[in-house]
Amino acid sequence: MKSALRNSRPLAVAVTALVGLPILLSGCGTAASSSSTESVSEISVMDYYNNEPDKSFIGDALTACGTKAGVTIKRETVPGKSLISKVLQQSSSKTLPDVLMLDNPDLQQIAATGALAPLADFNISTADFAPGVLSAGTYKDKVYGLAPTVNTIALFYNKDILAKSGVTPPSTWDELKAAATKLTSGDQYGLAFNANPTYEGTWQFLPVMWSNGGNEKNIDTEETAQALQLWTDLVKDGSVSSSALNWTQADVKDQFLAGKATMMVNGPWQIPSLDKQASLQYGVVKIPVREAGQTAVAPLGGEVWTVPQTGNKARQAKAAEVVACLNSDENQLAMAKVRNTIPSKTTLAAKFADENPKLATFTELVKTARARTGQLGEEWPAQATKIYTAIQTALTGKASPSDALKQAQGQ
Repeated sequence: MKSALRNSRPLAVAVTALVGLPILLSGCGTAASSSSTESVSEISVMDYYNNEPDKSFIGDALTACGTKAGVTIKRETVPGKSLISKVLQQSSSKTLPDVLMLDNPDLQQIAATGALAPLADFNISTADFAPGVLSAGTYKDKVYGLAPTVNTIALFYNKDILAKSGVTPPSTWDELKAAATKLTSGDQYGLAFNANPTYEGTWQFLPVMWSNGGNEKNIDTEETAQALQLWTDLVKDGSVSSSALNWTQADVKDQFLAGKATMMVNGPWQIPSLDKQASLQYGVVKIPVREAGQTAVAPLGGEVWTVPQTGNKARQAKAAEVVACLNSDENQLAMAKVRNTIPSKTTLAAKFADENPKLATFTELVKTARARTGQLGEEWPAQATKIYTAIQTALTGKASPSDALKQAQGQ
């Protein structure tokens, strides 16, 4: 999901130049035609890509897919933080757009209101999509949204500083703590992560919680307490700045760029900024697990495109054509390349990793990445709040990790 957008998940905000990138339209998928004889010349679209360069790139993709479907796109972009309230208002007043983009953790909440149409109604193929991607777009066993590309988080490290210090990229928690301690000196911290009191703080904690067997249904467990103890130890011993309690993922990136953090937890949307600093040589590995042999599990970020229940079958059919087009093989690859994200289809992701080695770790993680709403559905936001509340309580020393989790779970 990312801090520049709604709450903070780490949505992959594009930060690369878009000049000369074609939007490809072949193989756009199949959508059922409306039985209505109504002629549709324009459909409306709403999304939260209101910052450049995503605003223009997504706009170009929508326009091209609209042309393929024979319609003009009337697009509205809104601030990420206000999208859901606007969607709920429009749902009650029956003024929803024909095509709606949602951050994937929000889909279940909106689908639960009956505002979205199952994509199976339009024969849109879901074949070859990674399991986590389908889970993120599913509510009560029906797929309501598909993401053309997705993202997740991993561990970035400064190659030069680690080599100079004789440190190899860590793969276990003990190795991470040892490396972070050794790499901390003066105003240089060994590691930077975001532990702020938003969904973004929860998002960055999920890899250590999930990889250790923690479960969002009940955070008052030994496995989650062990994960929170790791976060707490790193801050307590000075390997991570206490400012992490307020940092966004963009702040974490700035610390890494400035050489004030030699490792960081972050996502692929930061790569363009890192690449602008020619002197910075960095690598990316999976976020360490507690014990060797555990599977690294990361959260799935990205936005899904949906077809709202507008009551107009002809317009819904055209909207479905646009959603199918956005998820075509060609458009998935084009979007992934320019936005530093990962194609959602497994066969495309493998090809993409070979051609984009800097994103290979993220591509590997997406194979087992989990949707945040996979187990809790529309109840996820409440539990995500409990998680970041516990993180804040433990990292500020107000309670032990286990007590912080117990208190938060009981709220």
